[in-house]
Amino acid sequence: MQIVLARIDNRLIHGQVLESWVPSLKANCIVVANDEVAHAVMQKLLMEAAVPRGIQVIVDTVDAVSELLCSDELGDARVLLLFATAHDARRAVESGLVLKKLNLGNMHAGSGKLQCSCTIFLDNDDVVDLEKIQACGVSVTSQCVPSERETKWSKMVMKRV
Repeated sequence: MQIVLARIDNRLIHGQVLESWVPSLKANCIVVANDEVAHAVMQKLLMEAAVPRGIQVIVDTVDAVSELLCSDELGDARVLLLFATAHDARRAVESGLVLKKLNLGNMHAGSGKLQCSCTIFLDNDDVVDLEKIQACGVSVTSQCVPSERETKWSKMVMKRV
């Protein structure tokens, strides 16, 4: 199993992932790691229905996904891993999931969040989570679609101050 992209995108499975990232990376498995969605039967069914045939979809809790991806259960799958939040990604990394890189795709605006790019809004908790992930040796960058250039997240944070 190879994680071809680990991405924080609060929209999880959506058009940009399916139309840009999956073909570009030749991903044949999409894994969603989020406790809330794992227990939302209708949301899970809608996401699974949106994915073209031939691409495996797994939606489960952060702990279950971390355990799965640390095993050999997915064989030679090319996995696109999606987190809804920086906190979910941090939990996965701290539980032993090894990531080389983490992509920030979309993190919605909200109370107390400051805009760092057109799609990234961070609050202090997000910054702490991303710092902890980076401290584990993970390169954290932002890139909306494969054709865009990556931006280091730390440069984006400096712009928000």
